[in-house]
Amino acid sequence: MKKFGLSDQEVQISRQKYGSNNLTEQERESFWAKLLGNFGDPMIKILCVALIINVIMVILGKAEWYEAVGIAAAVIIATVVSTVSEYSNENAFQKLQEEASLIKVKVFRNGRITEIPINDLVVGDCVMLQSGDKIPADGIIVEGSLAVDQSALNGESKEAKKKAVPENFKDEEEAMDFLNPYKVFRGAVVCSGNAVMEVTVVGDKSVYGQIASELQTDDDRDTPLKVKLAKLANSISKFGYIGGIAIAVAFMLKAVFFFDGTVTNGGLVFDSGFAGYFAYIQTDISVFINDIVEAVMLAVIIIVMAVPEGLPLMIALVSSMNMKKMLKDNVLVRKVNGIETAGSLNILFSDKTGTITKGKLEAVVFVDGSGQESKTHSDMPKVQADILTICLKGNTNALISGESNNIKIVGGNPTERAVLTYVAEAEMKAKLHTVSSIPFNSTNKYSATTVSGDYNLTLIKGAPEKIIANCSHYYDKNGNKMAFDNRDSLNAKIDELAVRAIRVLAVATAPDSLKDDALPDEKNWTLVGVIGIRDEVRPESVSAIKEVQNAGVQVVMITGDRKETAVAIAKDAGIIKKDTDLVFTSDELAKMSDDEVKKAIPNIRVVARALPSDKSRLVTLAQSLNLVVGMTGDGVNDSPALKKADVGFAMGGGTEVAKEASDIVILDDNFNSIDKAILYGRTIFNNIRKFVVFQLTINIAAVITSFIMPLCGLSEPLSITQILWVNLIMDTLAALALGGEPALQRYMLEKPKRRDESIISKNMFSSIAVGSAWTVVLGVAMLFLCSPSLDGILAGVFFRTGTDSAAAIDHPEDMYVLTAYFCFFIFIAVFNAFNVRSERLNIFEHIRENKMFLIIIGIIVVVQICLTYLGGNVFQCYGLVATEWIVVLIMAISIIPIDFIRKLIVNSSQK
Repeated sequence: MKKFGLSDQEVQISRQKYGSNNLTEQERESFWAKLLGNFGDPMIKILCVALIINVIMVILGKAEWYEAVGIAAAVIIATVVSTVSEYSNENAFQKLQEEASLIKVKVFRNGRITEIPINDLVVGDCVMLQSGDKIPADGIIVEGSLAVDQSALNGESKEAKKKAVPENFKDEEEAMDFLNPYKVFRGAVVCSGNAVMEVTVVGDKSVYGQIASELQTDDDRDTPLKVKLAKLANSISKFGYIGGIAIAVAFMLKAVFFFDGTVTNGGLVFDSGFAGYFAYIQTDISVFINDIVEAVMLAVIIIVMAVPEGLPLMIALVSSMNMKKMLKDNVLVRKVNGIETAGSLNILFSDKTGTITKGKLEAVVFVDGSGQESKTHSDMPKVQADILTICLKGNTNALISGESNNIKIVGGNPTERAVLTYVAEAEMKAKLHTVSSIPFNSTNKYSATTVSGDYNLTLIKGAPEKIIANCSHYYDKNGNKMAFDNRDSLNAKIDELAVRAIRVLAVATAPDSLKDDALPDEKNWTLVGVIGIRDEVRPESVSAIKEVQNAGVQVVMITGDRKETAVAIAKDAGIIKKDTDLVFTSDELAKMSDDEVKKAIPNIRVVARALPSDKSRLVTLAQSLNLVVGMTGDGVNDSPALKKADVGFAMGGGTEVAKEASDIVILDDNFNSIDKAILYGRTIFNNIRKFVVFQLTINIAAVITSFIMPLCGLSEPLSITQILWVNLIMDTLAALALGGEPALQRYMLEKPKRRDESIISKNMFSSIAVGSAWTVVLGVAMLFLCSPSLDGILAGVFFRTGTDSAAAIDHPEDMYVLTAYFCFFIFIAVFNAFNVRSERLNIFEHIRENKMFLIIIGIIVVVQICLTYLGGNVFQCYGLVATEWIVVLIMAISIIPIDFIRKLIVNSSQK
């Protein structure tokens, strides 16, 4: 053998001069950097502002320290949970990548062949390449020849032929040329042949490395959820500020107009009302200052109350829980935002091979000389099936391995493996011995084997145009030789199969032996039939694509195949259905302006002969139409488009660079898993919406009640500690309860949410408005009618009158009414949680699929009852008797029939 390779000393020199074959890894965010980044969430920002204000109030002695601690805890828990989830999934992704660095290559070193890690290659190394190997660096072929699959780099599925360089070859080309017959590139796969390549470019300077380096820049396009939450945060801020100011004004009006004149200063008694108050503060200005401070403090409390502290935590918890579920369904989420974004998709650009199709060739049909079609080998007449079995098993380089229940086909090219699989389970009783053979090559387009034994025949298979013309007979279903006089009808059948993207292989026998590696000359061959071969559409992909389309997501198939093949596959997959569906080739797109492509995008269904640049262009133009764009891919060439898309789906069997550029990795390379990712994304968004309804109903009711009651002469219906329980504990528990709501298939019938659409829908708005209004009406009625301090007409009827022993509250005579109001407020929220679980009338649907909901609701009820009897002065709670509990529960549970009526009205108006 010719001497190849480098010595150890030459390796060191080369490494110093040209570097190693390592690819520079994209700089990863540390845990702390991710944590800091999560503080940029709009809701977290609002909480941080509220926390700063609260801390200032604590320092001034105007607020309790535990309120600030509660807000800080909500911020820290939400950001930490989100960061831990994303960081742990990054680690899971890293484990997927580890195997790439463990790949070893066969290289000539010091005059002998040795195996070394791929990263240890240097310029000048000579690498042995064989069928199935991944090319480890850019280089030139110096001995042998190969057929390589470069689709990972250029998207072209056709095998490229590579051969050894001539002796006077000089590599003067600077640009990458995948069609160069002497050059091979890192990331391509050897399909057949044996060769030795000399490494010319390593690491980041390789074509593979250059594309990877383009992915280092971050895209600052906000996710749809972030856009929606920013709008919600802005609305909540305005509501909180307006509410806080209004309540502060109401407090001051109460202090001024409800001044009773009984306060004395220096022996003086003042008139009641406005005049008396101002006369009083002229004698002691500190009273006015104190009232102003109290009003400001109350405003701050209301602003804090208006902010749903649990929302960031809810999003973090829901995302974390669903990421684990998705991993079981072969969906690895690398970036938390990718889940919800998947649920918001408007358009999905999908690869064909391995995603919509199975990614391997299969024999899908057999047609005999009479035109009779059989789907499987077992469908064929027995005699005819036996003849086909002999012809294929006796004239194929591939081998059958394993037992009948675990058959594997090894060796050969994809076509031979496909046809041998077709007859693999058939028993061949005939005893045959190979006499001579001609292997398949792309020039002859056939292979042939002469056998002896029970049969003395030459078995031939190859391109129909090479075989059918030489056949004078064909085998009928009984194995009899019939005159072959219907070539035209068979050729028409072959053309029909071609329209369905099925290419055919003809099989025939000849009575004469091979002579000098040439086929028998006589045109007396007998046609066995033609076998149709195709990369078949996955059955589950058809239903998944239909479901995704029903979800309002436009599916566009992008492939390197020719237009006719792409159209046939797209029709079988259900992507092309109407005459208005458009199909373009890369060349056709290149001739169109951006505006023309934008107009066509809503109707595009297939892009054939696609180039990597087509994918990036389509993503950019679709995003300019305000669409949420998804892109699938597995090759290095797909990576820029994967990164640019709103959510990039990389295939688990794809390149490391593609996975690195993606948001979600589909571990089983199956479109069905993309369907599941969309469903999970929509589930998360719907669960977030349920939580928003639950939280805003509570918060708005609390703010409005806190505004009204000071005007009636009763200061704070809820104490600071009670607000802490409502705002923090119920936030956290509700996040866990509603975050576990199951994924429902009906979510896939909803239209995609616009990128700039408000997170609060009309249905949600009506639920919040009705729920909070009913809570306010009942609460104010209870406080106004039953409070002894307000001379309520029902005072003492439903609730007992308090005593002076309850000195911790402003009005000890109202202690039982205020306790009842606190319990009512919690329990009406609990019952409303059942309402928000479903937009349908049945509030208990699928409740068994979320056992956590029932557990948490139970915990809230038990803790509330305990607070009522054990809370004492801290929570200003005083135990209620049975009749008082009955009134509280009847008032609280009334929210269910009220919302039932609302749903009836809303649902009927939507029909």
